[in-house]
Amino acid sequence: MNAQRPPRVGILGAGQLALMLAEAAPAVGADILCAGQPGDCAEQVAPVLPVDLGNPHEVAEFARHVDLLTVESENIDAHVLHGLPLYPNARAIGTAQDRLLEKHFFLDCGLEVAPFAPVNDLISLHSALREIGLPAILKTRRLGYDGKGQFRLTHADQAAEAWEQLNAPCILEGMVQFDTEVSLIAARNRSGQLAFYPLTENVHREGILRVSRAASHPELQALAEYHLTHLLERLDYIGVLAVEFFVVGSHLLANEMAPRVHNSGHWTIEGSETSQFENHLRAILGLPLGSTKSRPSVMFNCIGSMPPPEVTAAFPSVARHDYGKEPRPGRKVGHLTVPASDTAAIAALVSFFQASGK
Repeated sequence: MNAQRPPRVGILGAGQLALMLAEAAPAVGADILCAGQPGDCAEQVAPVLPVDLGNPHEVAEFARHVDLLTVESENIDAHVLHGLPLYPNARAIGTAQDRLLEKHFFLDCGLEVAPFAPVNDLISLHSALREIGLPAILKTRRLGYDGKGQFRLTHADQAAEAWEQLNAPCILEGMVQFDTEVSLIAARNRSGQLAFYPLTENVHREGILRVSRAASHPELQALAEYHLTHLLERLDYIGVLAVEFFVVGSHLLANEMAPRVHNSGHWTIEGSETSQFENHLRAILGLPLGSTKSRPSVMFNCIGSMPPPEVTAAFPSVARHDYGKEPRPGRKVGHLTVPASDTAAIAALVSFFQASGK
């Protein structure tokens, strides 16, 4: 890096995660340049260059303008990323972008997972259904997110419809009867320093995260930290990593990992001494990690549209984050963060979202 100017971090992607990374950059003295398309929401706070993220030549040319790169999505083909000054590395991203590779990696690291089987055609789907049983969920190996690329099966006669709808390399997963869903967000910097945020309880509906609650789970926290330490070291990982788990009694079943800052950690902007966004930048820039000391917090995703200002104006403790996106059904357009101690604000927001069906 050039010692005469601030380090320049390139973000592959220019959506809301890039937006929040760019907002955290002044705290670490870094400049941000995003690769995306005109009108992407990160353009509000950082320059965005038009780049086709599927084109290795365009990505390599973008890399020439920055000191190092990171990603806001694991869905950039790993072959595009090899050979770049990228954190986390292309191996970690390539593992996370393929659900079959990810499951085998979890098993190799000693984690428990839901029963699964690969599916490449209708014949192998029938075979997987006999092996896994019902109910089950068919997921594309790549690109599915927020409920996309999935089909829930409760009867064997749905197999043809499921395969016709997805028609891509998939995995079939057995449905897990879990107590709750949780995620752990960790950071590892270039010197190997580790930092962990409190385990967060997550509520999904229609495959989309709706609410995250940062609470206290001492026993599960220690187990989750043990697992993530192993994953981070095996991947030689630098940056923030999030892993989602199903809680089944005293067991944690790994569901998926995200090699980036994560929706379930947005509460850390107000709820932690150092947000996940600042710690990601600290990690990849080779800086010491900041304190993850946190207060119990609740985060609400705003799906489709932001609540009217009058809904939150009565509660000064509510932090509004509007991503500047056009309203659209099923789209994450912002989030709200509330201290867990403000039970009146939380109750009012729960009532609003339930009444609005969002």
